[in-house]
Amino acid sequence: MVTVVLESDPVQARAVARDFLELYLRLPNYTTNFERLGFTADDFTGGGSDRLVDALVAWGADDAISDRLTEFHTAGADHLALQLITAEGGETPPLTQWRRLAGVSAKSA
Repeated sequence: MVTVVLESDPVQARAVARDFLELYLRLPNYTTNFERLGFTADDFTGGGSDRLVDALVAWGADDAISDRLTEFHTAGADHLALQLITAEGGETPPLTQWRRLAGVSAKSA
């Protein structure tokens, strides 16, 4: 699964990602696995370091996200489950963003 934020501004994208990651950074089973991947306790403070956030969540302009998805395919993935996270809450599904993500992901296949 690849978590995606369709936002090219680093501050805004990482803020959305940090809101999403908040729960995971409190759970020892996740942080222990992240440590096995080379992250340290310092990476888990303050909502997660930029290095951690950038590793766990694909964000940026459409081409940057497409390139990130291509990396997974190049590494051997034959399919990806994409999890879109947004700054907007509420009951309405983000249909416009899902459509945009569908186009972005089609470029990476």
